[in-house]
Amino acid sequence: MKDIIKVSTVAFNAKWGDKESNLNRILGYIEAAAAEGSNLVVFPEMALTGYDEEEEKAKPEKMQSKLAETVPGPSSEAVGELTKKLGVYVAFGMPERDEDDPGVIYNSACVCGPDGVIGAYRKIHLPYPEPHWAARGKKPFIFDTPWGPIGLAICYDSYCFQELMRYYAAKGCRLYINCTALAKCHGIALGSTTLEAGCITNQIYIVSANLAGKDLYNVFWGGASIIGPSTNFWEAEYFAGYPFTDPKAIQNKMYTATIDLTLATREKFEPNPLIDGATDFRPAIYKELYEDLLKDSKFQE
Repeated sequence: MKDIIKVSTVAFNAKWGDKESNLNRILGYIEAAAAEGSNLVVFPEMALTGYDEEEEKAKPEKMQSKLAETVPGPSSEAVGELTKKLGVYVAFGMPERDEDDPGVIYNSACVCGPDGVIGAYRKIHLPYPEPHWAARGKKPFIFDTPWGPIGLAICYDSYCFQELMRYYAAKGCRLYINCTALAKCHGIALGSTTLEAGCITNQIYIVSANLAGKDLYNVFWGGASIIGPSTNFWEAEYFAGYPFTDPKAIQNKMYTATIDLTLATREKFEPNPLIDGATDFRPAIYKELYEDLLKDSKFQE
């Protein structure tokens, strides 16, 4: 398994409702990143179409419903053909149409690689106003690479529900992708604080790509970044990019860094000789806690 990977992440000002223009720019950034030697390129949540919804419109008339595609589909296949040609991995956000039920739309992140389209992660946790158009996903998403498994989540998944990141780290992921659409209306504390904490507590690298600038009506922070474990004990290091609220973060810009995944030690998930080879991470206990919560009907699917 390889340890050194070069990663690019894009603070991307998606043109709202203009899928053709956004796809063309996504393809251009992929070519530019590959020319710099990047192995992985990450774009924000809903980068293909823009994020904001028109609340006054019925679901079938919303932009997300009209522009949604299946995966594989025209846009993902275009990206997949390019990743095959260039030998890189790419994650980008898009509205995904359920191939079995075309009226069901997901807030998804599509992943492509050297063999073409790999698949899509469907956002599990949906904040307001996404339930107006999106259905909730139900499964985590891990894809295999020469650098080991990589896990992926979207925005609210990362900031308010730590279960996915912890699960991915326990499954051996040393790198976590966060495709996000974090706007200024969400406040100043939510994004960078929780990503830095997740990096420290899970000893995992986080590649985060955010929308940047004006969408339909929201202004997004930007703040694409590559964060990882520091050689300073219990600290997080920015290897590229900026925290969300940095004044420079809003620029439409690509950031690239070469990172050493051996710093993602994952010690809490490895056998501890002081406790008979068990790990500090204790899923059997957590399972009991969650089973107790499931007795309450509000937590059941």
